[in-house]
Amino acid sequence: MQRNSNRPLVVKIEKIIEETPTVRTLVFSDEIFSSVLPGQFAMVWIPGVNELPMSVMITLEKGKGAFTVRKHGLASTELYNLKVGDYIGMRGPYGNSFTIKQGKLLLVGGGTGLVPLVRLLTFLKKTDEVTILIGAKTKEEVFFEKLANQLLENNKHQVIVVTEDGTYGKSGLVTEEMEKLLYEKKFDAIYTCGPEKMMHKVVQLAHTKKLHVQASLERMMKCGMGICGSCCMGEVLVCKDGTVFDGEYLLSNKEFGFTHRNKAGILENY
Repeated sequence: MQRNSNRPLVVKIEKIIEETPTVRTLVFSDEIFSSVLPGQFAMVWIPGVNELPMSVMITLEKGKGAFTVRKHGLASTELYNLKVGDYIGMRGPYGNSFTIKQGKLLLVGGGTGLVPLVRLLTFLKKTDEVTILIGAKTKEEVFFEKLANQLLENNKHQVIVVTEDGTYGKSGLVTEEMEKLLYEKKFDAIYTCGPEKMMHKVVQLAHTKKLHVQASLERMMKCGMGICGSCCMGEVLVCKDGTVFDGEYLLSNKEFGFTHRNKAGILENY
């Protein structure tokens, strides 16, 4: 099936999954968005409010797509507050995807950055050995742990949860646990998505071991198709050239992990 990715599509929210007190997954029907590549995203329109870039979440139902949203700013809160039967608009899918390697894989995610990583799990082979690190601030903010175990039930795997306050799983930062794992185990590739400071550390750690690493970046996006320039990071546009970038390139980019652009396009430090 082919569709003009720039032509808006309107879908009805059919189901809402409560992930945490501040995170929900909104499920809808669409064949194309049910099968996008890991790392691709959509521009989601909340009628009368705004458009937001959203990674496309998987569902366990055929022909269904989903968006996992955290209640945060005005637009994300309005999206979070929608009910079953409400409508949203979408454009896309946009962006590139992870280059999938085989072997022993390490996935490192934080918050809703887990969305493209969970989709990546559905593209792996049963022979792959997978370790996924899930980072959260507290126990009540942990989600997708059960789903990750379910998706990996036929793989040799380990799902490790790390909370900053130590209320669940390992205590500390997810990158601290990653550093321990790199001394204990060998990996063939590392994939990450989440807060940029976290991803910067992940890429640095992978680089010290000379491992293949890719990160899916989350930046300010207003158009999703390379016109507005809001998501520029140095000489690249995250929406058009990404969202997935190799670690080698990212470490050469002076903005990655250090600065970002606000809604006005002004550079700010993290």
